[in-house]
Parts: sequence; C-alpha cells; structure tokens
Amino acid sequence: MRSDTTNTVPSELYDEDYFLTACEGYAEFNSSAGEYLSRRLEEALRVAGVTADMRILDVGCGRGEVLRQIWRLGAQPLGVDYAAVAVRFSRQVMAAETEDVIPVQQANARQLPFLSGTFDRVLMLDIVEHLYPPELTEALAEAYRVLKPGGRLVVHTAPNVWYDHYAYRGVRLVRRWLGQGDKYPRNPRAFLVPENVQVHVNEQSWLSLRRNLRRAKFTGIQVWLSTPEQHRRENLLFRVLRVILFEWWPFRWFFQREVFAVGEK
Repeated sequence: MRSDTTNTVPSELYDEDYFLTACEGYAEFNSSAGEYLSRRLEEALRVAGVTADMRILDVGCGRGEVLRQIWRLGAQPLGVDYAAVAVRFSRQVMAAETEDVIPVQQANARQLPFLSGTFDRVLMLDIVEHLYPPELTEALAEAYRVLKPGGRLVVHTAPNVWYDHYAYRGVRLVRRWLGQGDKYPRNPRAFLVPENVQVHVNEQSWLSLRRNLRRAKFTGIQVWLSTPEQHRRENLLFRVLRVILFEWWPFRWFFQREVFAVGEK
C-alpha cells in the first residue's frame, strides 16, 4: 500500500536540462535523437531478452530511446515516468519512429496504473538510485504485481554504493596526490555528474539489490557488477592495479561501479 508520508525526490528536478546533460545516455541521445543506446542501456535491453509480441513496461522511461528500440524488436512498449518532461521527450521520440500511438504516461513507480499480470518484462533502468528505501520497496512490489507469471524484471543502477562508501576515498586520495583532485569532489555523488547530489538517494550494492529483490518475492535472481571501459593512458603500475582492483575478487565488489540484476515472477 502506498504511504503518503514517504519521502520523494521533487519531480521538478528532472527538467529538460537534466535529461540532456546529466541523465545516463544523454550523449548518445543528443547525437542520434534516440537512434542508439548507451552501452549500459544496450546491455540491459539485451539481458531483457525481448522478443516479438511481448508487452514491455519501461518504468522511468526518460527520453524514450529504450521504448524506441523495443518497438524495433517487434514488441509492444509502454512507458511511465515521474517527470512530465520525460513523458514529452518519450512521446516525441516515438512519434518520430511510428505513426502508431505508443502509450506513455506520467505515473509514480510506487503506484503503476496497470492491471496485475499485464507485462512480460518490466524494466527499471537507472531509477532505483532515485527512490528512497520505502519507495523502492513499493516500486518493486508494483513491478512484481504487473508482471505475468514467468515474467522478468531487469534492473540497472549506478553507482555501486560500496564504491562510493569505501573505494572512492582511496581513489580520491591517489588522484589528489597526482594533482587531479579538482575532478574528485569530497562528496562521491558529485563525481562526474554534480546533479546526482540532489537526485540520488539510495545507491545499491550487489548484496542490497539482491536482498531487495528477494523481499519483493522475485525468484531466479541474478545480480552482477560491471564498469565502463577506461580509455586512459596510464603507466604500467596503474594498469596492473586497475586489473587487480576491477577484476580480482574481492576487490571488484568495491571498484566496479554498475549493478545489474534480473528477477522472475
């Protein structure tokens, strides 16, 4: 049941500037008008295993580029987003793709306006970190409710909270020693995307995300970490350290920055 006292990030923070300069995949969107997906979104859609005639719900559909790719796979996409700007973006992207009306509406992930057992897949891509813990509990329960039996939830979230809480401190210290401290603010939420200080409220680790999916009654849960390729020119010592920290257990639990998950109903 929805709690009216639950904290929530104000929807007005998700304005046009946010979606075009900060929200994951904005560079690919700006260069192709949604024609192509970022690496993260492309991997998440691949994991979803979308096939023709499936009904797919994209919760937090943002600019609409994932809806566009779902349509091209022959499936039936539907989108909801908390932000009015996102709904407008998504409708524009889909109108450029097809003359058919693709349902996109403004709605809260905590109270999805669909009947139970409606969708083959539910996508929650880069939305989890924007939901306070009670909101996430309700949103996952709603995703479970609207999935068909045997349906699949796909989640992507970043950053890995263990990176922010533990690894970032060491990384920042080293970068400051190298004279690059201006790029590494004290608050890890401000790293690379300063807007995240206002809109990120609940980053996950692989362990916490698994626990949240289990509590929401999902089965067949798989959770894994990933990180974007770092095209940096570094000396041999840093290249070796990067391999150890990002690929060796248990260091990779703390240094890999992205978390993917799937769960089934």
